[in-house]
Amino acid sequence: MTEETPGFDEQSQQPDVPSSGVPADEAEPKAATPSEEEAAAPAGDSGPDAGLVAQLDQVRTALGERTADLQRLQAEYQNYRRRVERDRIAVKEVAAVNLLTDLLPVLDDIGRAREHGELVGGFKSVAESLESTVAKMGLQMFGKEGEPFDPTIHEALMHSYAPDVTETTCVAILQPGYRIGERTIRPARVAVAEPQPGAQPGKQAEEGTEAAADDKETGGPQEG
Repeated sequence: MTEETPGFDEQSQQPDVPSSGVPADEAEPKAATPSEEEAAAPAGDSGPDAGLVAQLDQVRTALGERTADLQRLQAEYQNYRRRVERDRIAVKEVAAVNLLTDLLPVLDDIGRAREHGELVGGFKSVAESLESTVAKMGLQMFGKEGEPFDPTIHEALMHSYAPDVTETTCVAILQPGYRIGERTIRPARVAVAEPQPGAQPGKQAEEGTEAAADDKETGGPQEG
């Protein structure tokens, strides 16, 4: 019989140990630890973001300045257009006034011919056509007998006194006036009459009214 070596089976059941003598746990590869530069990387991400924000602010500022420049330029252009339109209208009015002023003597001749009954035949057609044309250009004739004298639109060439007027009145139109819109290009030349010095037109009118009433009641003026 052979003798069994005590404890042999227990030793055979022990786990194998690497020949290097390093434990298995320590033999596993360690996870790579981040370096200091890598650890500082997240904190460094705010640098590029701040730069982008600054650039965005600069772009917004530049955009605001360009917008203000564009609005100012548009306002100046609108003012320029208004000035040009105003000047164009003024030049047109001046040209029309100059032309119509040169035609006034012709219109005066037509008016005198009409008063004397000489506006007949072909001359009448031409005269009426001319008057229609100048009327379309805005020319208006003014001045009537019996209207109050206005020194801003009337030019008095003759003066007299009359008992039947209560104020300075145009009693005859020697030459009609002409205007374009509110602009007078020639005043009306008239003969004027003023109230008789020392006369009381109001009282005379009253007396005339009373006399007419008495005549009406008595059936008319009594014959002497």
